[in-house]
Amino acid sequence: MKKLSLVLYPLLLAGLLLAPFLGAYPVFVMKLLCFALFAAAFNLLLGFAGLLSFGHAAFLGCSAYVAGQAMKAWGLTPELGLVAGTLTGALLGWVFGSLAIRRQGIYFAMITLALAQMMFFVALQARFTGGEDGLQGVPRGKLFGLLDLSNDLTMYYVALAVCVLAFLLIVRTVHSPFGQVLKGIKENEPRALSLGYDVSRFKLLAFVISAALSGLAGSLKTLVLGFATLSDVHWTASGQVVLMTLVGGLGTLSGPLVGSAVVVLLENKLGEFGSLLARLTTIEWFNTLGESVTMVTGLIFVVCVLAFRKGIMGEVVAFMARRRP
Repeated sequence: MKKLSLVLYPLLLAGLLLAPFLGAYPVFVMKLLCFALFAAAFNLLLGFAGLLSFGHAAFLGCSAYVAGQAMKAWGLTPELGLVAGTLTGALLGWVFGSLAIRRQGIYFAMITLALAQMMFFVALQARFTGGEDGLQGVPRGKLFGLLDLSNDLTMYYVALAVCVLAFLLIVRTVHSPFGQVLKGIKENEPRALSLGYDVSRFKLLAFVISAALSGLAGSLKTLVLGFATLSDVHWTASGQVVLMTLVGGLGTLSGPLVGSAVVVLLENKLGEFGSLLARLTTIEWFNTLGESVTMVTGLIFVVCVLAFRKGIMGEVVAFMARRRP
């Protein structure tokens, strides 16, 4: 796996650096990067700490609103807007985690879902969020007063740098002593407790880190797109990140990146793919494929659960392990 990572990550980074010059639409790739960061943050909690949260949309959406309001109404610079959104995610993570870690399993998941739904209704009713219209017209501004982010290419490389640094933080966290304790808690919590570890404190810290990084993803998404909507804080966004993580490979560092790419590409490019198939095969039904995104995504999820229990990258890692002498 280490050899695979040494090849995979440099190739991925090189591809992302060259993407704008290879015909990729920078705004679309930036949106994909934001969701990849969101999925990687969620995977830190579920894949390495064993905590299933159905409320991660609250951190993504609320941070997106706060960052957008900070940059639009309060006049904060982009870097301060991102910091404000990240801190919002961390604060909400501390509140949610303090309440949820008192329970385990399905009860933990239901508490996070209930709290997230509360935040959805707050976002729906609050004045500054714009209700169903969303918070729109968020300016990109200038980063540190120097880099004009209104240029898509400049914004792209700034977003790429932020996501790469955040991913490196996740990698460092996973391979740190703290990360090893999290893995121990996931595999055998009573044993970790008997060894003297404060399990609740480790769980809460993992929850806060995951929520903060999710908040960063939401804030960056608002900065890139210039708006935040209710879909960011809706429960379906929480289900979407679970799907991304499971399809890509739970508990693998590269899995959420692959899973988010698969889901986002399906949602945005399935219609174009269907039109291409219709032209090639003269079967008109393929033209309606773009209207069946949810069905196709669900089908892929079912196939992954039945045939690829470890997800795409999980199966790749297992295959490489079997081939190792």
